[in-house]
Amino acid sequence: MSVQTIRLGLVQMPCQSAKEENLKAAEAGIRECVSKGAQVVCLQELVNTLYFCTREEYEHFELAEDKNGATVQHFQALAQELRAVIVVPFFERRASGIYHNSAAVIDADGSHLGIYRKMHIPDDPGFMEKFYFAPGDLGFKTFKTIYGTIGVLICWDQWYPEAARLTALRGADIILYPTAIGWHPDEPEEGKRYAESWQTSMRGHAIANGTYVAAVNRCGQEEDISFWGKSFVANPMGEIIAEAPEGTPSTIIVDCDLKLSEQTRREWPFFRDRRIDAYEGMNARFIDDDTTSNT
Repeated sequence: MSVQTIRLGLVQMPCQSAKEENLKAAEAGIRECVSKGAQVVCLQELVNTLYFCTREEYEHFELAEDKNGATVQHFQALAQELRAVIVVPFFERRASGIYHNSAAVIDADGSHLGIYRKMHIPDDPGFMEKFYFAPGDLGFKTFKTIYGTIGVLICWDQWYPEAARLTALRGADIILYPTAIGWHPDEPEEGKRYAESWQTSMRGHAIANGTYVAAVNRCGQEEDISFWGKSFVANPMGEIIAEAPEGTPSTIIVDCDLKLSEQTRREWPFFRDRRIDAYEGMNARFIDDDTTSNT
């Protein structure tokens, strides 16, 4: 019998310099979500560390862990105990000199289903991630968990419709976006505009793909960034059905009714009407030549 509803939990929290304290806070949030019936719980980007990408410092590479390291093992044991799927974003040391911004997906029996490596890596003031992370090389993936099929993308990926589309085409019932995004605290109005665009972009992905989209963002101030929180879930119509407060630790619990996805895709059959024979230019950086016929 196919899954009809997935109860989703998101944990929005500030982070500290001590990994152990972050793990405790994340675990407490997960336990709260599961106590309210959550089957799948997603944590925020780089959940066990401060957001260290505001500066380029070699010492921060010491924060990285193996894909089967202590952080992932901690949540494997918790997933098995609680019978919950947990998405665990972390700083991955793949090999000497090769690091990724990754997320592990742990099934409800504690098994490690695999990792997603962030594909789009920003390089902006305050978000100097290219210094630390190699681009993901595993492609856009989905994970078949006990409770349903989920897709995971990370932060900067959320601005790219191609990423959401390819994840949805791989069968994602829910697309999850672990995130660390904010703005300079001295520019609150500009930060508000940015947050609205951020949310609008992902609501568009939900509509275009007829799927649930959830973003879980950290909160609190670190260095020169005020992380705004505002984690949310949008349904396949792009409506926000749950939203965390701005700048405050919080959990979200929401039922994702997969029958609504089916109904929406029948009424808005975007997958059916895609012109897959006409998208060859999508793999170009920019289309320089105008080959459009005038007739």
